[in-house]
Amino acid sequence: TLDSTMLYINKHRDFTGSFPILNSFASASVPPANLSNHASGGNSDDSRCCPGCLGRNSIANAAAAVGPAVVNISCMQENGWLREKSLGSGTIIDPDGTILTCAHLVTDFQSTKPGLKGKVSVSLQDGREFEGVVLNFDHHSDIAVLKIKSKTPLPAARLGSSCKLRPGDWVVALGCPLSLQNTVTAGIVSCVDRKSSDLGLGGIRREYLQTDCAINIGNSGGPLVNLDGEIIGVNVMKLRDADGLSFSVPIDYVVKIVEHFKKNGRVVRPWLGLKMLDLNPMVIAQLKERSSSFPDVSKGVLVPMVTPGSPAERAGFAPGDVVTEFDGKPVETIKEIIGIMGDKVGVPFKVLVKRANNVPVTLTVTPEEADASR
Repeated sequence: TLDSTMLYINKHRDFTGSFPILNSFASASVPPANLSNHASGGNSDDSRCCPGCLGRNSIANAAAAVGPAVVNISCMQENGWLREKSLGSGTIIDPDGTILTCAHLVTDFQSTKPGLKGKVSVSLQDGREFEGVVLNFDHHSDIAVLKIKSKTPLPAARLGSSCKLRPGDWVVALGCPLSLQNTVTAGIVSCVDRKSSDLGLGGIRREYLQTDCAINIGNSGGPLVNLDGEIIGVNVMKLRDADGLSFSVPIDYVVKIVEHFKKNGRVVRPWLGLKMLDLNPMVIAQLKERSSSFPDVSKGVLVPMVTPGSPAERAGFAPGDVVTEFDGKPVETIKEIIGIMGDKVGVPFKVLVKRANNVPVTLTVTPEEADASR
């Protein structure tokens, strides 16, 4: 179960009485343009042959570029006579005070009707404190957007892209573990598309960036950063009894969630009721060995199971179908199908599938909005 295997980094513990608040960003006030000259020991040679390569000061420079925008977030919740404090991190992504963080820090995950926990306090690296307002949150992705008001522009981090990440790429995690503000850890990307099902998480399909950066209680909501000082993920969780197994929501997915917030005020997810599997030449060859009637395809998405009573069942999908076109576009992956649907609920899509013995069938499926309980 989730409780026995996973640890969301939102254990409600207040460590402020046990640990001092430290400021480790001695060089964070240096403008990005001057970072190359602010090397340790006065050596300005970063020895980077190209963007993304690891030089002597690459990690320090990436951390210094993002550090001023990383905030400490605390939320006090009262449950009867018990007062609980959630501690975590976030990142300012706009000088107007817009902050990315985790939904579990500021909302009640345990309630059947999730709501806000209580007053949100936001502390900056420079010592300033603000009251945060929760603008939107999405429990499935564990992403929330906060806002703070300042009379002066705030430091903001740049958003990068996660689509070109590869296993082995260097990354930096920043946050406030155990209330130790401005903490930096580094590591590599271990997997770029870790499935939620691999982690024993049910519900809507999600993918995470897996890294070996040290992540602890309080890191939730903090940024995962590339060597160019750009946010490429939001840290959300780790495995309970394992070091070097940390997970982040890819920033490309986070950007889409924020776009949903702006457009709909919530995240709209179309639901078909299909279990799907990406095909590749090796899998196809193995399936053809098992059954000579398997359709003659070189790519596509296999449908192993159809949910009873779902839009897909009503449309006529059957186990064993291979989706080759969706809305008139050739598809090779589940991601492509999800991208084509976007937030279109109640809109019919033409789907071309191939069945046993190469029988082509055109189906029309109308997605429903995904139920939070699924």
